[in-house]
Amino acid sequence: MLSSMVKEHHSKQSKHKQEQEVRRKEAIEASNELTQALVDHLNVGVAQAYLNQKRLDVEAKQLHVGATNFAKQTHQWLQLIDNFSSALKELGDVENWARSIEGDMQVIQQTLELAYKTSRATQATTGTAATSAAGAAAANP
Repeated sequence: MLSSMVKEHHSKQSKHKQEQEVRRKEAIEASNELTQALVDHLNVGVAQAYLNQKRLDVEAKQLHVGATNFAKQTHQWLQLIDNFSSALKELGDVENWARSIEGDMQVIQQTLELAYKTSRATQATTGTAATSAAGAAAANP
């Protein structure tokens, strides 16, 4: 009787251990599945964040290239405007120079006209006096 009770106890204990082992394996398997599902869920978010970061990096590089090109183009425009401004300034200087030369030429012209008129008037007065003197000398021999 005692030995049958011990055998029965050992058999129940063995059966109980097997059931516990099965439950332990099921629990481990369920925990592995849960862990895998959580990791997969997190990996999807991480993968999406990684893809977004790659896209942002590409767009940032494009923006940098565009900004650099814009800065170069702006610098070229500024140089062009500066050259244009200098050319306009030179034209203004040439215009002022031409006005100055024109004023000087008018003064020279007026001076020459006055000198010519004075010379003609002097010659006319001297010529008339010389002619009168020659006529008087011819009349009184």
